[in-house]
Amino acid sequence: MNMESYLPSAILSPYVSAYLIIESKDGMENRVMPDTAVVMSFRFGGKVMTGDAGEATDLPVTALAGLRRTSRLLHYAPGTGNVLVKFREGGATAFFKTPLHELFDTHESLDQLVQRHKIREVEERLYEAKNNLQRIAIVEQFLIAALSSRQPDLLIRNAVQQIKTAAGHVKIKSLAADLYISQDAFEKRFRRSVGTTPKQFSAIVRLRHLLDHFPEADSLTEAAYDAGYYDQAHFIKDFRAFTGQTPQAFFQQATWW
Repeated sequence: MNMESYLPSAILSPYVSAYLIIESKDGMENRVMPDTAVVMSFRFGGKVMTGDAGEATDLPVTALAGLRRTSRLLHYAPGTGNVLVKFREGGATAFFKTPLHELFDTHESLDQLVQRHKIREVEERLYEAKNNLQRIAIVEQFLIAALSSRQPDLLIRNAVQQIKTAAGHVKIKSLAADLYISQDAFEKRFRRSVGTTPKQFSAIVRLRHLLDHFPEADSLTEAAYDAGYYDQAHFIKDFRAFTGQTPQAFFQQATWW
C-alpha cells in the first residue's frame, strides 16, 4: 500500500484536516479503526469491498462515511486508488445539510447527498488526472464550490478539544456546565455537528489514545489502567467491540489505521 498525505488550502483548513491518497498496486486488506473524523472518499481506480471474506460488499465509488463504533475490514482490489478527505470534527457541516448523526455507522453514496451530475464530473476528472497533485486540486475545487456560509460551531469545537486533551476522560454533564449550556442542548448540538453523542465520541477518543500509546506501556494491563479501565472484563468487552478482536489478538495482527 502507498499512502500520501496532503494539507488543505487555507480556505478549507478550518473544515478539512488532511487529504489522503491511498493506492494499492497488488491489492490488500486493511482494518480501519473507528475515528473521530467524518471521511469523504473518491475512487479513481479499482474496487473496494468491506466485510469478511465470502460476505464482503462493494463500497460506492464516491461516498461519505460517518463515525463508527466498530472497526471495518476493507479489501482493495489490485490497481485501486482513492482520494480521502478527512474532515475536522464538525467541519463536514459546512458542505452537507444532512445532520451528521444520521450518517453514524453508515457509508453513504455521495450521489444521495449531492447532485449526481456534480459527482459524475468529479469522477471523470479524477480518472483523467495524471498525478496525485492534480487529483487533490480537483477535489479541492469541488469542496470550495460546495462550501456554504455556515461557520464551524465554536462551542462544539471547544468541547471536542477538551475531550481530546483529556484523552476521552470527561464527564459530559460537567463539560456542558463548563460551556454554560444545558446538557440536553449540548448533546443535540454535538450529535448534529460531530456525528455522534459526546459520550460515544469520548469512548472513541479514549480507545484511539490507547491504541496510539500502547507501545509506551509496560503491559496491556497498564495500558488499560492508563485508559481509565479498572475492570479488565469491561476493558476487554469495549476493546473487542471497538476492534473486533481481543486485545492480545489485535496487537499481534497486521496493519491497521
